Amino acid sequence: MHKKNIVKLTVGSFSTNCWIYPTGKTPAEKEVIIIDPGDEADKIIFHLKKLDLTPKYILLTHGHFDHTGGVSEIYLCCGKPQIAIHRLDAGHLGPNAYNAHSNDIKTLFGNASFLDVYWNEMPQGAIPPADILLEEGSEIGPFTVLHLSGHTPGSIAFWDKEQNVLFTGDTLFANGCGRTDLPGGNQTELLASLKRLLKMDGSIKVYPGHGEITTIGKEAVHLPC
Repeated sequence: MHKKNIVKLTVGSFSTNCWIYPTGKTPAEKEVIIIDPGDEADKIIFHLKKLDLTPKYILLTHGHFDHTGGVSEIYLCCGKPQIAIHRLDAGHLGPNAYNAHSNDIKTLFGNASFLDVYWNEMPQGAIPPADILLEEGSEIGPFTVLHLSGHTPGSIAFWDKEQNVLFTGDTLFANGCGRTDLPGGNQTELLASLKRLLKMDGSIKVYPGHGEITTIGKEAVHLPC
């Protein structure tokens, strides 16, 4: 089995992990998937162009701005790859997305000034809407979608069964798990999602939304949070 060369780019004020995932069966193939381009779109685009990579999808583990803030520029500069997110977080994309993000940012900082700086600089002034709405069990590229509500209602993970890798967004980190104090967060649902993950094969490599790569087995020692 060809092992994927998965690239990690840490972007933005919240040190979000943007993952670039090859879809080809050989290193020579140039099609990739971008997971959670949260900020610094120019940094992500530079990497893509440097290696002559073509994104087919932009996949989002959830709707928070630190995971979606780079979508607009990448979408317009890279041939409009299809954007996919869970149905329940789709309100964080599209022409009315500002209100959803504003509610999140106000909860964090008390006002939306942090968001306004970024929003005013976005191409076309908004994040494009989703092309694909995902659900539990959806298949997209090499991935099967796991719905893991709790951090947000539509939080998901992307699981490549063949490669034994799982992109968990802000549900599961190395030595921790996501917060539930933002709009739509639910501690009971998050704990249920974490228990579901712990039942998976301990050898699965976990690529989280923030921090270092880990495995299901390592995190079984630390959870529930």
